[in-house]
Amino acid sequence: MAWILKSWWKKPPSSGLPNLPEPVAGLLSDVGCQRQQNEDSARVVRCGMGRHGDRGLLVVVADGMGGHEAGEVASQAAVEIIEREYRDAKGNPGEALEKAFRAAHSQIFKMAAANPAMSGMGTTCTALALVRGEAWAAHVGDSRLYLVRGDGIYQLSEDHTQCMEMVRKGLMTAAEVRKHEDRNVLIRAMGTRPEMLPTIWRQPMPVRPADSFVLCSDGLYDLVSGEEIREVVLAAEPEEACQKLVAMARGRGGYDNITVAVVGTAGRVSLKATRSIEVHG
Repeated sequence: MAWILKSWWKKPPSSGLPNLPEPVAGLLSDVGCQRQQNEDSARVVRCGMGRHGDRGLLVVVADGMGGHEAGEVASQAAVEIIEREYRDAKGNPGEALEKAFRAAHSQIFKMAAANPAMSGMGTTCTALALVRGEAWAAHVGDSRLYLVRGDGIYQLSEDHTQCMEMVRKGLMTAAEVRKHEDRNVLIRAMGTRPEMLPTIWRQPMPVRPADSFVLCSDGLYDLVSGEEIREVVLAAEPEEACQKLVAMARGRGGYDNITVAVVGTAGRVSLKATRSIEVHG
């Protein structure tokens, strides 16, 4: 299947190397061709040293859901709360991400309960932290995290959807999911239920100098295959890669909001310590 070039159950090669270059990041979000508002939110921020150690570079992509402007509210709250809580949470970066996710979930759920117009609102959320040559991640929903390494692309996140649950049970093939009308029906999300079960990396993945990471909402990967993402990321700097990928999705109909962040560990320009890029409605 083109959209996952390697089986997600197969771990990519993982020998980390010291003295990695500073990460280079690009981020772009687009309302798409058919939506009236952008319910995606995203952020790239150099967190640096917090109260409990180096927090490195944080990248968050969230795709909101809910009536009226509730989806936008949920996704924006997710990226804001996760950045704030991740900076100063105790523990290693993985533990800090988990605490940040749970804090964001709790706040979004409370907001929805207190406002009838926002009832049922929620958001997907995928976060990547690059800290001293190691990658940590947290994830809930069906936004995605990819690794481009060598000549391969690896999906590092599992979609928390009804269809992928059927794949795990052997009731459907992964190839069938791409064309299924319910492929984006979520079984897990942030803020929609009292309890949330995110996927948290308990151990880091060593990063290689030429690695690139891609975080995106379904508005991108539903229209642009993994092979195409890999080709674009390998051929362009992160900012240009984001522009090309969004343009490809728009050129194929852009029926949903489109958000993509590309982070490389080698490049010509590095993020400054205080630089933050934020995108929401």
